[in-house]
Amino acid sequence: QQQLVQSGGGLVHPGGSLRLSCAASGFSLDYFAVVWFRQAPGKGREGVSCISPLDGGTDYGDSVKGRFFISRDTAENTVYLQMRSLKPEDTAIYYCAATQGYTDCAGYASFIIDYWGRGTQVTVSS
Repeated sequence: QQQLVQSGGGLVHPGGSLRLSCAASGFSLDYFAVVWFRQAPGKGREGVSCISPLDGGTDYGDSVKGRFFISRDTAENTVYLQMRSLKPEDTAIYYCAATQGYTDCAGYASFIIDYWGRGTQVTVSS
């Protein structure tokens, strides 16, 4: 079965860190762009970060630049989102997504997605 399996997330204090994982099962992520989205209560979906296939180029939303870092582990067939200096406004459900239709991350927030993870809750609160 081809699917994305997410792990990580949880409750963290402001200023803390978390790492989200997105592991592919049944297919290789090597030729897929992987995008992290998030959706906060009452808000629309927001593109957080993207890593492109092959050359591993990355892109980030303005609200997370310098605090979030996306990476790919080819051997583990997994993409990670390292989140640092977390703020209450980072609270959301985070989704990973994979698409084979793009060679770079330009316009990633509007990518047509082939596979979605089930989402994981991140709550930043004191």
